Amino acid sequence: MTRYAAIIPARAGSKGIPGKNLKAIAGKPLIVWSVESALACRRMDAVVVSSDGDDILEAARRGGAEALRRPAALATDAAGTEPTLVHAVQWLESVGRRPDALVLLQPTSPLRRAGTLDKALDLFEKNGADSLLTVCESHAFFWKNPAAPEALYDFRHRPRRQDIPPADRWYRENGSIYVTRTDVLLRENNRLGGRIAMLPVSEEESVEIDSEADFAIVEKLLERERPS
Repeated sequence: MTRYAAIIPARAGSKGIPGKNLKAIAGKPLIVWSVESALACRRMDAVVVSSDGDDILEAARRGGAEALRRPAALATDAAGTEPTLVHAVQWLESVGRRPDALVLLQPTSPLRRAGTLDKALDLFEKNGADSLLTVCESHAFFWKNPAAPEALYDFRHRPRRQDIPPADRWYRENGSIYVTRTDVLLRENNRLGGRIAMLPVSEEESVEIDSEADFAIVEKLLERERPS
């Protein structure tokens, strides 16, 4: 049986939305939504919040997660997520709990429906994947280079979505769920590598919080999803 550890990275500093990870959204601190999502998945052997903030670590403990203080060098604006994941693996190894795979849950994607995480792990195992990401189908028509506009589709024969074969449709990486075999992460220092699986999820589950406007939108979606 595959041993999974959910890692939830949550820096104390946030320039876009000050105190974002602890800001209340639909009645709970933002970080708690991801903690509860991970704890609801019975296949998780560990649920770890990695942070440099005392208040965030305390909120993680109150929510039922393990709290891991990350080094200051991993909490700067320039620090990437992968070194934080490696640090979490090293800590779990040091206490004799090295996981077979890590599940990265970013707190800026709190709207994960019940069962989505299990679907991700089912697909990961069924496909014999080394890594997995969740995506959302994109219906956008993209262009680039405003100085010399260039379409990334054939605008002379504008396609209808229903006429595009599934294999030719575009999907957007939504940042909600990543699953990575531990040896792949350590070898490639990347959350994605080897045989990659892709799980399409709903547009609602794919909204990320990067601004106050996003925060307001996601709060309404969370309130709508809440059982009456």
